[in-house]
Amino acid sequence: MLFDQGTVYYGADMNSITNEVHRRIKIFNDNGKQAADIRIEYFSGNHQEYITGIQAQTINLVDGKMEITKLDKKLIYTKTIDKWRSEITFTMPNVKPGCIIEYKYNWNTNDDFDVPGWDFQGKIPVRYSEFNTSIPDIFYFRPQTHLTLPLVKRTHTADGRNLQDGTNAYPYSLENDSRGMANVPSLPDEPYMSSFRDNVQAIRFQLVSIRPIGGFVKTGSDTWAKVGGKLIDDEDFGGQLKRKLNNEETITSKAKALKTDQEKIAYIFNEVKNAMKWNGIDRWYTIDGTYRAWENKTGNSAEINLILYHLIKQSGVEAAYPMVVSTREHGKVSAYYTSTVQFNRAVVYIPVDSTRNYILDATGKYNLYNETPDELLNSSGLFIDKKKNQYDMVYLHKNLPVRQVVLITAQIKAGGKLEGNAEISSNSYNKINAIERYKTDGEKKYTDYLRDNDNNMKISSIKLENMDVDTLPLTQKIAFNLDLAGSDENYIYLNPNLFTSLKTNQFLSEKRMTDIDFGYLENYSVNGVYKIPAGYKIDALPKSVTIVMPDKSVSFKRFVGEQDGTITVRYSISYNKVEYSKDDYPDFHEFFKQMHQMLNEQIILKKS
Repeated sequence: MLFDQGTVYYGADMNSITNEVHRRIKIFNDNGKQAADIRIEYFSGNHQEYITGIQAQTINLVDGKMEITKLDKKLIYTKTIDKWRSEITFTMPNVKPGCIIEYKYNWNTNDDFDVPGWDFQGKIPVRYSEFNTSIPDIFYFRPQTHLTLPLVKRTHTADGRNLQDGTNAYPYSLENDSRGMANVPSLPDEPYMSSFRDNVQAIRFQLVSIRPIGGFVKTGSDTWAKVGGKLIDDEDFGGQLKRKLNNEETITSKAKALKTDQEKIAYIFNEVKNAMKWNGIDRWYTIDGTYRAWENKTGNSAEINLILYHLIKQSGVEAAYPMVVSTREHGKVSAYYTSTVQFNRAVVYIPVDSTRNYILDATGKYNLYNETPDELLNSSGLFIDKKKNQYDMVYLHKNLPVRQVVLITAQIKAGGKLEGNAEISSNSYNKINAIERYKTDGEKKYTDYLRDNDNNMKISSIKLENMDVDTLPLTQKIAFNLDLAGSDENYIYLNPNLFTSLKTNQFLSEKRMTDIDFGYLENYSVNGVYKIPAGYKIDALPKSVTIVMPDKSVSFKRFVGEQDGTITVRYSISYNKVEYSKDDYPDFHEFFKQMHQMLNEQIILKKS
């Protein structure tokens, strides 16, 4: 991106806002041609936002002379996404390696509260990005900034103006701000990053108050209670909560016959989860409404989960509330930015007791009623209790660590073969992820995953137990044999790091651009018992060792011992912290480098 500029200003009547966007991109080779496919999404419902003034051209250098190819306006397409959103798409003409593409457009809104934000950073490097705003001091916006890189331009001026209303002139000040950032690196997709939105160099704006001409100051949605009030009054959210569903009594009558609320919740959750198909669209509001979604047995996340809420309430569970949340990909919810823009999914919130609550999301076929979906963790949700006029934020997290235990009993054979059995016990998200992978990929692909694509390993049988029992861990029983690579007539080499998915270090990069978010705490435990073959003795045995991160957030323990011809190996890894700043990465990187070296250290046997 050679040049990226946004210029925001109000219309003369102060009832509209325009952002003039101008971009210029250099395409070096065929791999960069995808940048020539332009997509502009906007909120078209009630004609609230619209796009005008599209201009685009491609510049090539031919025999030392510039060749300019203009975009044919007939090749600009408008597509309706849903009743609220639309997109404009076009592909730049005559795109070749070495060309420059350039386009402009005006984003317009009839909402004088909606000053757009700006990303100074993107998926490709940015040579220079500038954002200019001219906002009348009648409107007070609170900037929400994530700017850790320096600004090379930062100016502010104020111009005295008058707003004409017939023969009257009302004075106001036009506040002009300009921010520029240069040589901005691309924001990569890194292992365990939270989201692009959480990490990108950006600025957003929240309306706090308005000082109307000749009137009193009015506050905007500066509290979550006001946001909650707007949600409950919204026809596509609050208006759906009590909407009757066709033949709903078939489900609610069975639920009412159950003894406890937990039984009712579990039953209805599984009924809705199995009956409804999620169309892959995340919204906090409904598109077709709950009644039609229930009839079609398909819907977006709000439609499915507001159906779930309605059926739970109709079954007599009083302590159930609709809630709006943000998925990890969409970004964490900031407590200081009171806006529905931060949310992209509706769910059901049920406070069980003072230490436990359920966040029900029936969009995922493998979600459990008693586990908050992992893509919602470490952010906040806003729940709505209309009866008590209560609208509060709840931080969504997992208190207890998620466990995974691997037990291996095997015999090392002369000539370099390992034969034995493994048992993997997984709870919580490890269970959910394993079942989803198994049922989605099928047994053959799942077996390849367990083998870690090691062609030297053969799995002769696998059995999964407790897949359909929500309250018990998943148990996988595996019979296997493994050709031990590098072994010969005199030496046998064994890496006991088996069935763990821990062979590869995902933090190899020397530098980190984004913060780390593991999602939840974890405990890994690997216990292996290996029988030494007759005629062999230990030549090299890894030492028992413990290493701990400087802040004690991660610990790794390895115990290795030999007795009566049997080698015992135990690995234990405890993650006691979920989120890390990119500033902590040097210590993090060094620790994981050491840990993976120790995880993959081999046992060596020598022929006597």
